[in-house]
Amino acid sequence: MNPTLLNVFSTIHLLSYSTLLGTSLYQSFILTKLAYRSLPRSSFISLQKAVFPVYFRLQTGLLILSAVTVPPFGLPFGGWSLVTGRSKWDLIPFCVAGMSGALNLGVYEGRTRRLMLERVERDKRLRDSVATVYGAADSVERTEGPSDEMKRLNRLFSKNHAMCIHLNLVTMVAMLFYGWRLASRISIEVL
Repeated sequence: MNPTLLNVFSTIHLLSYSTLLGTSLYQSFILTKLAYRSLPRSSFISLQKAVFPVYFRLQTGLLILSAVTVPPFGLPFGGWSLVTGRSKWDLIPFCVAGMSGALNLGVYEGRTRRLMLERVERDKRLRDSVATVYGAADSVERTEGPSDEMKRLNRLFSKNHAMCIHLNLVTMVAMLFYGWRLASRISIEVL
């Protein structure tokens, strides 16, 4: 392969992998935590509703770009180089991250968002109806506790949200493992 082309693909690979890992770590451990602490609940929910679909699509796109530019073969043979390369250990983290990312993007993110919105809507309807009758909507949930329907929604939301979190963590661990493998192959020449 042309050395210039190899350098271009290697650079794209390193940048896409670095962006994938950095974005995942920043979104998961910094941005979400800061937003949760700093924003009112309704604003936090609106932010999450807008951010996570984009985040999971970006994560998937960067994962694919990283996989198809794995050195030494680059884009034309990208996926094939993972399968036929010197070590199958480079294939495993991409498969694991790809499967967990696909589950998050295709299944759990949508379920979690839908359940989150159902909970908010149910809570809003309850507060509106109580405010109409009693004039004080804030104390109803505290005195009566959540309804059976709200408990069911909370349980489903918690289960799906936990899956999203764990699948995202699996993706990050797989990419950290690949980063360890990648770093062991990088050679630095001192001029």
